[in-house]
Amino acid sequence: MVKAGYIRHIGLSEVGSETIRRAASVHPICDLQIEYSLFSRNIEASILPTCRTLGIGITAYGVLSRGLISDRWSKDKITPGDFRSYSPRFIGDNLERNLKLLEPIRMIAEAKGATLAQIAIAWVLSRGKDIVPIIGARRRQSLAESLAALDVILSPEELLAMEKALPKGTVAGSRYAEAQIAHLDSERG
Repeated sequence: MVKAGYIRHIGLSEVGSETIRRAASVHPICDLQIEYSLFSRNIEASILPTCRTLGIGITAYGVLSRGLISDRWSKDKITPGDFRSYSPRFIGDNLERNLKLLEPIRMIAEAKGATLAQIAIAWVLSRGKDIVPIIGARRRQSLAESLAALDVILSPEELLAMEKALPKGTVAGSRYAEAQIAHLDSERG
């Protein structure tokens, strides 16, 4: 397909460092789409450095952790049929713990006159020019709020305070339920 000229650029989604390196040895990879947020930072150890070494951009999704990192979330928001009702981060004590983890971040947002969502987006934007966040918005108001995050500049002190408030590994619950992970693994072969 590439040699025939049907494909000019190749991107990957949700793969690890080894797969990125193998793919890049066959053809240049231009982008990796992967979840990245204050709550999902596992790419920082290996995947992000690999992408940077190979000159691969990151398209970050889940920047608001499926709405959890926003001013609109509460534990009574989950409705029947909502996929979050199966997500470990949104179930039982995990949800309560994760909402409490956001309090110091909320204080930074209030001090800056920004929303929690804007701070979360600004944090991802602060991680490097090679990272572009994808933001979903169902209403114009949400889109306007997200776009206003472009004007939020976090100081080194604020970034440090956020890192201290939410160090890696403190979020309760994984991104996906075990059944979803097992299904994905079986499809990958």
